[in-house]
Amino acid sequence: MQNVAQGWLVLELTNSSFLLGLVSAIGSLPVLFLSVFAGVVADRVRKRNIIIITQTALMILAFLLAIFTSAGVVKLWHILVIVTLFGVANAFDMPARQSFVVELIGKGSLMNAIALNSSIFNGARIIGPAIAGVLVSSIGVAGCFFINAISFIPVIIGLSLINGEFRVNFSNEDSVLESLKTGFRYLKKSPNIFSIIIMVAVNSIFGMPYTMLMPVFARDIFKIGAEGLGFLMSATGIGALIGALFVASLGGYKHKGKLLFVGILGFSIFLILFTITRNSLVAMWMLIFTGFCMIMFTATANTLVQSYTQDDMRGRVMSFYATFFAGMAPLGNLQAGVISKFWGAPIAIFLGAVINIIVAIIILVKLPQIKNL
Repeated sequence: MQNVAQGWLVLELTNSSFLLGLVSAIGSLPVLFLSVFAGVVADRVRKRNIIIITQTALMILAFLLAIFTSAGVVKLWHILVIVTLFGVANAFDMPARQSFVVELIGKGSLMNAIALNSSIFNGARIIGPAIAGVLVSSIGVAGCFFINAISFIPVIIGLSLINGEFRVNFSNEDSVLESLKTGFRYLKKSPNIFSIIIMVAVNSIFGMPYTMLMPVFARDIFKIGAEGLGFLMSATGIGALIGALFVASLGGYKHKGKLLFVGILGFSIFLILFTITRNSLVAMWMLIFTGFCMIMFTATANTLVQSYTQDDMRGRVMSFYATFFAGMAPLGNLQAGVISKFWGAPIAIFLGAVINIIVAIIILVKLPQIKNL
């Protein structure tokens, strides 16, 4: 709901797909620059405590955006400042939250857990955008922001109720800089992990900006308004939810690397088909398949990276993963916004999907052993 309402608000304030991309980019910049340091923190401090602090910060920021919007004083610079602070909180939240999963359930059920976690996340993506599309038309974007802020309260309570001995497996003797160097060296000596993270980075830059451009498709191409935007976003969520349940059902499937490549190639192909159609119903079907393949790729990539990373390095490795997964979004949103400005949103998404396919094929040829992981 927050993402849909925020995108619609920016488009109303600026009427610019470029500024829409700029806002999304700035919100992700802190993840790009701070996640690697956050990974060191995640290896040194109990991860649950970090997550509680970051979720509380996100709640406060959501309330601020809701108050500014409802008071009618919200400006573009207000949104830019708030999304930047959102990014700072997420920079510390993501590596801690990602690596916390293993501490909760162990490596044996990791793929199932990540996929089920994705199903919960994407279940919200189905409901949230559809509700947001209706609420934007009825009670305005401020109502969406208020609801989002309130939703953090049960999250924080739930985190507080999690019990367990979450021990820190990291020695604090090294400096932060030396810890980062150790993490880089570990990643450099792990070509399979490094290549998977590269695929995630390329997808973040050239594949994922399609979500940022959805308001442009809803308003200017399909002409279905705010409610239609909600349904477009929900279509991706439906596919992702089905994909997450499918991946979770695979259990101990041995060749996860095959799922990785099927996911990224399928995601890119259906994204290309989405850019070609001018029928909103066909587009929604393409987004369902896009969401299915997207979650197959991301859940499998996350599982493989965590499974093949040693325990005392997981926070740092996942910080690199988070940096490329979310931190590359500024570059992706900016390039997509610029291309969209000059050649249109469909061309921007089409070109990104083609680049995705090319990089995936190159890695498959260079490191064929990944498909057997």
